Amino acid sequence: MEIKQILRYPRLDTVLMVEKAIKDFDGEFKKRALWENLPKKMMYQTFCVVIDYLLYSRKISVDSEGKIGWIFYPENKNEHIKNKKLFWNLR
Repeated sequence: MEIKQILRYPRLDTVLMVEKAIKDFDGEFKKRALWENLPKKMMYQTFCVVIDYLLYSRKISVDSEGKIGWIFYPENKNEHIKNKKLFWNLR
């Protein structure tokens, strides 16, 4: 992740709002369209900081078309851990 100067840091309620929007519109919108369909307006730069954080924390993914989807499901982790064919890359 490249270090850049951030003008505005998002508040927790802002991050949670974006997370909920991504879950609700799972895989429907690209970045700009998702920003335009948020329930409350926010600066695009702040929105980009939230998206960068969610990508870095591996909660969302972007497909080949640029659409954003939610991939973080902690309630399913026990099923995946029991699967012997999968392995975990621990850093």
